Amino acid sequence: MQILLSYICGTVVALIISPIIFKILRRMKTGQNILEYVDNHMQKQGTLSMGGLIFIVAVFISFAFFVNSSMLASLVIIITASYGLLGFLDDYLKVKGKHNEGLKPYQKIIGQVGIASIVGVFIYNFGMLGGGVNIPYFDISINIAFWIIPFVIIFFIAVTNSVNLTDGLDGLAGSVSLIVVITLAVVAYVKYITFGQASGVTGLNEEYLNIAILCMCMAGAISVFLLFNRFPAKIFMGDTGSLALGGFIASVSAFLQEYLLILVIGIVFVLSAVSDIIQVGYYKMTKRRVFLMAPFHHHLERKGMHENRVVGLYIFITLFLCIITILIYLQRL
Repeated sequence: MQILLSYICGTVVALIISPIIFKILRRMKTGQNILEYVDNHMQKQGTLSMGGLIFIVAVFISFAFFVNSSMLASLVIIITASYGLLGFLDDYLKVKGKHNEGLKPYQKIIGQVGIASIVGVFIYNFGMLGGGVNIPYFDISINIAFWIIPFVIIFFIAVTNSVNLTDGLDGLAGSVSLIVVITLAVVAYVKYITFGQASGVTGLNEEYLNIAILCMCMAGAISVFLLFNRFPAKIFMGDTGSLALGGFIASVSAFLQEYLLILVIGIVFVLSAVSDIIQVGYYKMTKRRVFLMAPFHHHLERKGMHENRVVGLYIFITLFLCIITILIYLQRL
């Protein structure tokens, strides 16, 4: 019941604050500047950006209704806010300069590595987590000890930038993230039940429940954002939203020790990152391109697929893999 109510609360809070966020962003004149080489998106020029504030603020408020104290869930919120702030600075510089260049790449990386390093050290020193890395779908955990710190840093950089790269079509990053976040909520709930039965340690057990509740608060908030972000989008999440979502998904996965699970349920994030790396690397070596445009969702657009069909395809793939994942984890109950 708590988990169901948390989704409803996240939805209601997001609906209430959305008009306020829209009004603030209009006053700030946060219209998106479209890059020249993305000529098929020129009609989106001027669309409000930084809309990720809707689900960032909503998840803060809604979660406060359910939990008085929770170390891990509170840290997820802090991490989400930290990455959101980094994205906000990037978006703000774009708006202020009236171009599509915000923070320098090295500035972004420094910020991302700094946040991830703090998280890595915390995980290594937190007894409940330590160096544990679960093997997806199997009740097996590998302890990589001190190496968990560089592993976490790489993991956070990979996830946050992958979500950021996926945010290129109306409703794409939000829809996929919504499905992934709900799946992580189910995984957290299963851990809450099974961990309590196995250990009888209620304090640590409650942390998993709180993470599940937090995920559903976020899911409700994202659902409302998608009402405005679906094609044709009235608002974009911007780096404010995409980096915050990446930080949220990465931190929840890390605290559940389900790092490798994202390779499956977040396969479209992986596709965005890998296709971009291949494109850039191959072009630097040969001055030729593998894809018509990277990330891969833009390649599909260039091949003639309408962006709604591309988004639908990505949603189908994610939904299929997440349903299988949910069914496998529910069998542990």
